[in-house]
Amino acid sequence: MAIGKLYIGRKVREVREVARATQAQFAERLGISTSYLNQIENNQRPVSAAVLLALAEKFGVGITELSSGEGDRLLSALSEALSDPLFEGYSANLQDLKLVTQNAPGLAHALIAAHQAYRRSSEQLASMDDRLDRAALTEATPYDEVRDYFHFVDNYIHELDVMAERLAGEMGLGGGDNHAALQHFLLHRFGVRVEKTALKGELIRSFDPVTRRLSLNAYATPATRDFQMAQQVAQLHAASAIDEIARGAGFRAAEAVEICRIGLQNYFAGALLLPYETFLKRARELRHDLDLLAAHFGASLEQICHRLSTLQRPGQKGIPIFFARVDRAGNITKRHSAAKLQFARFGAACPLWNVHQAFEMPGRIIRQLAETPDGVRYLCLATQITKGSGGYRAVQPRYALALGCEISYADSFVYADDLDLTNRSAFDPIGISCRICERHNCAQRAMPPLKSRLSVDHDNRSIIPYRLV
Repeated sequence: MAIGKLYIGRKVREVREVARATQAQFAERLGISTSYLNQIENNQRPVSAAVLLALAEKFGVGITELSSGEGDRLLSALSEALSDPLFEGYSANLQDLKLVTQNAPGLAHALIAAHQAYRRSSEQLASMDDRLDRAALTEATPYDEVRDYFHFVDNYIHELDVMAERLAGEMGLGGGDNHAALQHFLLHRFGVRVEKTALKGELIRSFDPVTRRLSLNAYATPATRDFQMAQQVAQLHAASAIDEIARGAGFRAAEAVEICRIGLQNYFAGALLLPYETFLKRARELRHDLDLLAAHFGASLEQICHRLSTLQRPGQKGIPIFFARVDRAGNITKRHSAAKLQFARFGAACPLWNVHQAFEMPGRIIRQLAETPDGVRYLCLATQITKGSGGYRAVQPRYALALGCEISYADSFVYADDLDLTNRSAFDPIGISCRICERHNCAQRAMPPLKSRLSVDHDNRSIIPYRLV
């Protein structure tokens, strides 16, 4: 398959920075001039086939890693924004969108942010009194800012990941029996004593910086308690690195910086308990069997799925997967995709997606072969989890976890062994969101696509009372 022009300056720069090389040193190893490398990193020139092969041979970087990733996510988000009727009269073709996302990603991000502000203003003002402060409604929420930050950095924070992996090696973590090692580290490195107790309300963890006492909910699962200890390690051991990353992310709201700190602490905790190379190797050996991975590392299914979505280290990438957590109302509370499948930023998820069935079959991992309107086929997995602890009267939120990959990677998953991956009729047609899905014959459609014209036949009625034209 021919590879089109690739403007991947940011990714090439990331590979060089991981290799700790100057532009002159990196260019010499690639066999090109420093000026050519500078032009590549600034997206002024595409990479040639020879440079791609040199990157693969000398730095262990796969060509597929360079030709996908953030570009797909940014392309999807920009395409969704431009599908809004606000832009009626303008229809961007794929080549135009690729040109913008590859050569001017900052402009694409700015347009997406402007569209988000417009959407928030329109939707909220439609149900609110005119006396409210309209300017405040157009601002992105701190939560949205942080979610987008992780989304567009590929859900991988190299500095924290490497730091956590190094510390895990020192502590002997990554084998499943982590509790004693975490307790010992907190006590002897930071003077923090860990105790299990019945915390009030829905508290899982409580740290007193004066007495240096970390209290964990005695009724939480062992995996949850280990994760909370690992997060405490993140707060104490990686505080300066986390602060630097959070403050350097360019958030507009102070609350977003604090929320990002929590996200980065969680990231460090996951990377500490599931160190990168050890976890990647075991995932490949067990062919991504989620239950076996959870048992081996003493982790929860959600921790395993989330960690699989972060395996994006340059030169050592895992299978490009999508991961999402969905509540019973269909809200996507976590999302990331290293695959071509990108989740809608507005509206609910496709009702034909098997993630919704997980609530009907708790305790099971449900499989689905699915195809999106662009013709890309996927192996989709879904399972329900229950959070919370503390007895009969305790609140126990339920979520569905969704995980999957493009069908070309399905052989790496044990779940695909008895499925007929060559039978196209076995694939269910799914979409991203009804508001941007162009399928004409979907009986589960909740609303028409934003830019489609409708035809209503008063004499003939099917399940959907209109046709798309």
